Amino acid sequence: MTKRFFAGCVLALSLLAPAFSAEVGALKVETMGTKGPAVILIPGLSSGPWVWRDTAPRLAKGHRVYLLTLPGFDGRAPQAGVTFDSLRRDLLALIEKNQLGKPVLVGHSLGGALALAFAADHSDRIQGVVAVDGLPVFPGTENAPDRKALADGTRAQFGGQPREQYLAGQQMYMRNIGVLSEPLALELADLAARSDVAASADFAAQLMAMDLRPELAAIRVPVVEISPFNAPDFARIGVDEAGKTGYYRMLLGGIEKLEVVSIAPARHFVMFDQPEKFAEALDRALANMIGSRAK
Repeated sequence: MTKRFFAGCVLALSLLAPAFSAEVGALKVETMGTKGPAVILIPGLSSGPWVWRDTAPRLAKGHRVYLLTLPGFDGRAPQAGVTFDSLRRDLLALIEKNQLGKPVLVGHSLGGALALAFAADHSDRIQGVVAVDGLPVFPGTENAPDRKALADGTRAQFGGQPREQYLAGQQMYMRNIGVLSEPLALELADLAARSDVAASADFAAQLMAMDLRPELAAIRVPVVEISPFNAPDFARIGVDEAGKTGYYRMLLGGIEKLEVVSIAPARHFVMFDQPEKFAEALDRALANMIGSRAK
């Protein structure tokens, strides 16, 4: 079944032949579509373009879609010294080098955090941000007194894992946090395990160390945060859908033009659990930001 899913990813992403494929700094960049406003799709931790299996071909009918892959993810070789700050610079170089005008950044998880970081520096270079369960600080750690200790612990815990243990961890994560479907969880775990263990641990540590909240007031473009919610996952801690939406809104406090959109029932990879609801929310965000709706 994993082979069928992976084949489906490849087929979907090849429906429109890439017009451009290159590296910009540490970023691998592939494009789909040749006309319309630019949209940059940024995957999350240990992920690649397969996250956007349905999204990219659909958007490419009316947008120039730029699919990014970070070093060490999805079979790419890791690169030393890559940080959120260096990736901000690489994103700016991508926009300038390819004369993208003012693209919309759409980022999942880590990719959403990177999109927010870029917006804080360069709101004048983009139309807006759609963060898909990507936040300025790792949820649950917003009051941590020592972020460096969190980062060091994360790197030490995951960085030295053998691949079999890493795959087992991905399977557990996908079953409990990633998606609702057990078979799909195993398929996504196989894809995530294509990433380099040490690179994934390093980026996870950087996420733990990061707190963008002091920078959020500098974001002057619209931000849409997509918040997946699955009631059984939160019932044990007494949080309902409105409560989670409010929590995300609190973490994103300071952004002038903010909308938090809840999608249920769904887990972290909401684009797989609720593809139609996700497409509708993304289309509405793009329409508001650039006046263009994917068909």
